Amino acid sequence: MRKAIHSGVLAVSVLGSAAAYAQSARIDVSKTVDLTHTFDESTIYWPTAKSFEWQKESWGVGPGGYWYTAGRYSASEHGGTHVDAPIHFGKGKQTLDELRLDQLIALAVVIDISKKCEANPDQLLTAADITGWEQQHGRLPEKSIALIRTGWGRYWPDKRKYLGSDGPGDTAHLHFPGISREAAELLVQRRVAGVGLDTASLDHGASKDFIAHQVLNGANVYGLENVANLERLPAVGATLIALPMKIKGGTGGPVRIIAVLP
Repeated sequence: MRKAIHSGVLAVSVLGSAAAYAQSARIDVSKTVDLTHTFDESTIYWPTAKSFEWQKESWGVGPGGYWYTAGRYSASEHGGTHVDAPIHFGKGKQTLDELRLDQLIALAVVIDISKKCEANPDQLLTAADITGWEQQHGRLPEKSIALIRTGWGRYWPDKRKYLGSDGPGDTAHLHFPGISREAAELLVQRRVAGVGLDTASLDHGASKDFIAHQVLNGANVYGLENVANLERLPAVGATLIALPMKIKGGTGGPVRIIAVLP
């Protein structure tokens, strides 16, 4: 009898501990922010890239009498909210499937240059912007993900306003903010894991040499482009979870980005 009572108490204790652990380990969804634009026919891609397509293959009640749906999609790697794997502009660097979880789940910091961008659509993040942020919040943490808020997300999905041109294949008239060479080099020195922003590219629209890509990807720093809702994040304290489609050998791909607020 004592053995039975002891076993029962032990079982209740174990179950209680498991429930308590589950409760403490659970993410408070009310403190999460989705930083991902929906993929559909309006999703913005680079002017020379293939846009997102989704088609129904099966839809409805079939011969078996049950409801069944399936579809197919296709698109270029670099469009919508997506990851630039380091190999995108870094020869021999990490492909999409080689990115580690400790690179993709990390502390997020937000550097806000949206006021400057209101006056200049070709505004660049400068090294001074980064050091100015550090004067307020401390040195950029190593292995963090630096997010640059330009305010350009407010134009999504208006291609003309977001890119500066909605002409098919037109890369000569693009205007949107980006990252300067000096800022990219400083971010590398700070040993960040990734860099993201709410525009179509790490480089500004008028760039011809894509130097920010070259510097960052060349140092195995990945990029996050077309990030949504950055205005909802604090300068420090959030944790970013950015999990891309795991494409073997991929140079980039769609990503669902979630921020967990402090």
